[in-house]
Amino acid sequence: MGDRYTITERLDQGGMAEVFRGVAESIQGFKKSVAIKRILPSLTEDKRFVTMFLDEAKLSMYLQHANCVQVFDIGMADGTYFLVMEYVNGVNLKRLMERMKTRRRRMSIGHAIYIMLETCKGLNYAHNLENPETMEPLNIVHRDISPPNILLSRNGEVKVVDFGLAKASSQVEDTDPGVVKGKFSYLSPEAASGLPVDARADIFSVGVVLWELLTGKRLFVGESDYQTVMMVREARIPSIRAINSDVEPELEDLVRKSLARDPNQRFQTAADFGDALAHYLFSRRMKVTALDIAKVVRDEQKKGGKKAKVATSQQSNSLIDALITEEMQKLTSLLNSPTEKRLAEGSKQLDPSSFIDTSAWASDFGMESQDASPPPLNFGDGPKAASEPDTSFESLHQILEPDGNEAKSGDSTGPNVPLIAGIGVVVLGLIVAAVALL
Repeated sequence: MGDRYTITERLDQGGMAEVFRGVAESIQGFKKSVAIKRILPSLTEDKRFVTMFLDEAKLSMYLQHANCVQVFDIGMADGTYFLVMEYVNGVNLKRLMERMKTRRRRMSIGHAIYIMLETCKGLNYAHNLENPETMEPLNIVHRDISPPNILLSRNGEVKVVDFGLAKASSQVEDTDPGVVKGKFSYLSPEAASGLPVDARADIFSVGVVLWELLTGKRLFVGESDYQTVMMVREARIPSIRAINSDVEPELEDLVRKSLARDPNQRFQTAADFGDALAHYLFSRRMKVTALDIAKVVRDEQKKGGKKAKVATSQQSNSLIDALITEEMQKLTSLLNSPTEKRLAEGSKQLDPSSFIDTSAWASDFGMESQDASPPPLNFGDGPKAASEPDTSFESLHQILEPDGNEAKSGDSTGPNVPLIAGIGVVVLGLIVAAVALL
């Protein structure tokens, strides 16, 4: 793997994984901030969870859209899996809503619509994504759209994150019938009933989040998880205007359509829902841009106070964080490796030694410095420029012994062509001289 990763602070921790902010440094010395998601070691024994985690990585690698958090790398170290993702400097929607609620404020209608419009853009892209190699639809369904999984950057970007519960036709392990996945309060009725889901389940979840943004209240929350699931199954939607009189009937109708209990009665695509929201914004002349969202994020961060960061020097005092940092130094990329099949199977027995370490080639060629260039290779087809070394595996095998050491001059068991040619020239010269004397 070309990049080296260093953890700088812990961002969040849940029951399944923890997220850190880190720095990726390339061989050329370039640095950039990244988010590093680490599966909790206690869960690595659960093959099903590891499979789900790796499914997230497999799906996320395909996602390259302004409204989706991009995944750069997946690796493992000491039996623990890591995802290296785009770092979004800002807040998630849940934290923003909580901060506004503590000050008894609601998000403005225009801002709420714009955020969900951008969310629909990301989902529409994911729902219609095709495998770039086979051009077959991936049939991605996020299945966990909720405020924590919608990130807002200080530049006003809106990004969907965490496809860990996504369901796609390319998944290795299908969900068992009747299994409920996702945050209960943001499930669709069909998901809460353990029925098959499609992209319209995400549309329902977007509707739930928009309802909560417009009202400042929770839509589905019971005294227990069971009660919450039952409320979702029934999908009884209280009036928005009874809570927020600023919401017009047309907007409430859009939200209610997205929250229809019957999937056939909802917006059928995220693009349709997003288009309806955009039409409402434009028809009401509500100008909202990324600059407006950026101002909201920055203002809320300033008023709420910046979260205390854990410095690297302080982390070294913690045995756990020190061990995590040590793990990162051993991180081995699982991308483009010959063990892709085993990766897809979610095996936790992957052997890092089975991956190709190109850094070893430098020492084989006697290159101690990273700036050194490999020597020119010549196998009888004319001189090869040093700037164009032949680094194919076949060529490397021709100059390396089976034990991996570089072949030394005179070690070859074949005929020495230059020596034979030299002797021939000498003999020919003697013959010519003898003829001249005669």
